[in-house]
Amino acid sequence: MADYYLWIRAFHIIAVIAWMAGLLYLPRLFVYHCEAEAGSKRSEMLKIMERRLLRAIMTPAMIVAFVLGAALIAIVGFEGGWLHAKLALVLILAVNHGLMARWRRDFAEDRNRRSRRFYRIANEVPAALMAAIVILAVVKPF
Repeated sequence: MADYYLWIRAFHIIAVIAWMAGLLYLPRLFVYHCEAEAGSKRSEMLKIMERRLLRAIMTPAMIVAFVLGAALIAIVGFEGGWLHAKLALVLILAVNHGLMARWRRDFAEDRNRRSRRFYRIANEVPAALMAAIVILAVVKPF
């Protein structure tokens, strides 16, 4: 498996980029959805976009990133405090993903009770986590 390390790593990075793109874009769709009247054409279009983004891109990309990340750990080992910290932050990203899935369901059922401001702030969480994860993975400070 070590012969394939660079390929596994490359596809892991690709999957992470796809997952992050969704984590950064879905809350922006929620902001737009807050502005749309329930039952309107715009609202129904946003429901489709949100569902497709979550189910066709974000969730498969997250699964691939997790599987390939586990393969990388199997190859190089589970050493260094930086990796423990990185995995903790990745777990928080996965929880964030789950929250977004729940918020999407609320929009799909016209039950959203959150404001545009809430989703704008929620949009910053994955970006901050991503920055910390990249620093941990590249710099390996501990």
